[in-house]
Amino acid sequence: MPQTRHARGDDTGGLRSGTTTFEALREQAVTLRRQGLSRRQIRDHLHVHNNDILSRLLEGEPPPDWTRRPNAKDDLRARARELRLQGMTYDRIQLELGCSKSSISLWVRDLPKPDRTRTREESSEIARRGWERTLEIREEARQQTKLAAAADIGPLSDRELFLVGVGLYWSEGSKDKAYQRRERVTFINSDPGMVRVYLAWLSLLGVTGEHLRFSITIHETADAAAAEKFWSELVGAGRGTLLKTTLKRHNPKTVRKHTGDGYRGCLTIRVLQSAELYRRIEGWWCGIVGAVSEGDHNKRT
Repeated sequence: MPQTRHARGDDTGGLRSGTTTFEALREQAVTLRRQGLSRRQIRDHLHVHNNDILSRLLEGEPPPDWTRRPNAKDDLRARARELRLQGMTYDRIQLELGCSKSSISLWVRDLPKPDRTRTREESSEIARRGWERTLEIREEARQQTKLAAAADIGPLSDRELFLVGVGLYWSEGSKDKAYQRRERVTFINSDPGMVRVYLAWLSLLGVTGEHLRFSITIHETADAAAAEKFWSELVGAGRGTLLKTTLKRHNPKTVRKHTGDGYRGCLTIRVLQSAELYRRIEGWWCGIVGAVSEGDHNKRT
């Protein structure tokens, strides 16, 4: 290993007086890099602790393979570098690979820049298509993650559904207050999945259809009739059994985001004569909280 005179970087990015010149120091750094040393080993050997100076010393010199951590993007990185060497811009590489331009920039920043021969309009179109491709790949990954997670659940036992239902109600159902007695079971939600789980939970508890009442609250500018049809089919009740729909007035100063075909308002599900059931739900919830108290949790394996 060659002998060196030590150099330290100052806070301004320069080299202190009395040290090796930058060119000589870079020659030493490049030699060490090509011998297979890591960035940290070169830093310690040359005593260059200013990251900016160290980056300049090693500019254009790739790290040895042994320092690289294998990851799922290694193939993308290699392909991005290959395309860059073919003269592609970030936009074209993004369109080809579907990864973000920030990642591409990190992967190919040491490679020469291609000549730009496109018009601004052509560049904008390529950038737009590249971003659309990136969003498509992200959405595919998002859906794959959700499908894999859904498969993790499998069938629910009665006890698992029971515990899920208690937590669901305590999150979304009405609560009794000391200053206002509300010992009745009322659940309001706009998520059809939550409604299905909640109704399955009520069925598990022995609550039958004759003890249930349904009503809809929806914005006055939405399609109330379509919402009534949707919710009545979901809960298995005839439209004639729904209570009168409540229409929310439009405030012209607000910008509504819940619009379109997917907006169906909120469904309210009331259980008649449910004071005793409410007290049991509150007790079940207290039991769950007690079961995960810190002292008990520390005993779990």
